[in-house]
Amino acid sequence: MTKRKYSKELVDGPNQAASRSMLRGAGFTSEDFTKPFVGIASTGAKVTPCNMHINQLAEVVEKSVDSSGGKGVLFNTITVSDGISMGTQGMKYSLVSREVIADSIETVVGCLGYDGVIAIGGCDKNMPGCLIGMARLNRPSIFIYGGSIQPSEENTDYVTVCEKTGEFSKGDLEESELIHVEKISVKGPGSCGGMYTANTMASAIEALGMSLPGSSSQDAISKDKQNDCLEAGLAVMNLLDNDIKPSDIMTKESFENAIVVVIALGGSTNAVLHLLAMAHAIGVDLNLDDFTRIGKKTPVMADLKPFGSHYMSELNANGGIQPLMKTLLDKGLINGECITVTGKTIAENLENIDPYKEDQNIIKAFDNPIKQNSHLRILYGNLAKEGAVAKITGKEGTSFEGSARVFNSEEDGVEAILSKSIKAGDIVVIRYEGPKGGPGMREMLKPTSAIMGQGLGDKVGFITDGRFSGGTHGFVVGHITPEAADGGLIAIVEDGDTILIDANDDQLILKVSEREIAERMAKWVNPKSPPKKGVLAKFARSVKSASLGAITD
Repeated sequence: MTKRKYSKELVDGPNQAASRSMLRGAGFTSEDFTKPFVGIASTGAKVTPCNMHINQLAEVVEKSVDSSGGKGVLFNTITVSDGISMGTQGMKYSLVSREVIADSIETVVGCLGYDGVIAIGGCDKNMPGCLIGMARLNRPSIFIYGGSIQPSEENTDYVTVCEKTGEFSKGDLEESELIHVEKISVKGPGSCGGMYTANTMASAIEALGMSLPGSSSQDAISKDKQNDCLEAGLAVMNLLDNDIKPSDIMTKESFENAIVVVIALGGSTNAVLHLLAMAHAIGVDLNLDDFTRIGKKTPVMADLKPFGSHYMSELNANGGIQPLMKTLLDKGLINGECITVTGKTIAENLENIDPYKEDQNIIKAFDNPIKQNSHLRILYGNLAKEGAVAKITGKEGTSFEGSARVFNSEEDGVEAILSKSIKAGDIVVIRYEGPKGGPGMREMLKPTSAIMGQGLGDKVGFITDGRFSGGTHGFVVGHITPEAADGGLIAIVEDGDTILIDANDDQLILKVSEREIAERMAKWVNPKSPPKKGVLAKFARSVKSASLGAITD
């Protein structure tokens, strides 16, 4: 039995009296020193609706661990808000926060000898950050999702506000109408309610086997979410008793399960970035081409926002993602033998799950899906020799050829869109926003929402070495590698160049002669200087390509 593999080194024996003395000062009893220590990492903070309730959930988890025979030890890590910082320089810190969260969980647990870990996350980068930290530590671990926010009474949400801003700039909306939508659309707690990045990653983690069944779809404020937290104590003790670690759960097959579920749900492009990084952390060989291979046989089945009509709370009311997983298991698309944090396999967890009711219209029939294959397309070509990630549902078509309109920052691109200088047939190119060049790989929800709000979603293309919010939809390609700051071809695109985005043959092509490309590259100089110090400078120096998950170790 390995229940106290780490904590006993910290507190057992006369030589550890000083350590025990400090812990007694923190409220530990003599009996506690005989129990396994479980670190409970909370991302709770009042900076965003996504996380404003998570400290309360963490307290429920702590009591659950204590009542199950362990000693729960609550600590905090950070969160930031993509939604609040979107379109500003502050967004450069968003992806960086994933690494800070992973580093901080690893640091606290590694320093203080916790035998197991339970992490609770809400906003987008919390989830992969928690999983990366737990993967590095490789101690019995469970992730708990903070849950979804409810849509407004008028069926609006945060992304609605972004798109209404585009309508306002076009002149189709009065400012008073915009302010009305602003006031009603986000009433927390909980993460953004569509199949945006938070719900995408929560679903991926449940499919991966690292959260309890049902965790990914529950409303933030609900009895189900309270029960999710109450059940975590016994579950982590079971993992400790049986020495089941993330490396037993996070296998190549389980990552493939997660990819299948993300595609079936119509999930965010950020899933590609984060799953690659999580796989790297646990030592699994996952790459961009795995998404293509799996995407060829996996249909998009969920009519969920941003490109669909429904919210996660509606799916939860119909059973969450478990019936979908059962269908995918029955069709042979997911591996039922993968172990999960319940100590059971995926197949065992799904054994008694009922199918969706026939009158629900959120998850389409497997044989009549929204799209026959993946909406997440990995594109290659002279513009993306190491790959790029497109989110193309087919609603705007599957191929687009247009004339480049080039901008060296998101702000310049947004200004052009809102001033109505972007016209049908244009392809907006926003560069120097990659992991290194940004630095930080900002999300481009403001410009893409402005395009949608102006009614140009099927008339304008958009490419970037940055990335997209899960709320983005339209004809968009991100994660272009090599990025501009590394001398990728996107760095020498000029206004008026013809670009082809082809999601049928998965190509991204700059239609300029090789001679002209060589001449431009010979003259290219990076126009931006990286920061000299601070967290952004550290990130820029250590971060790897987006095609590798923008990892930093």
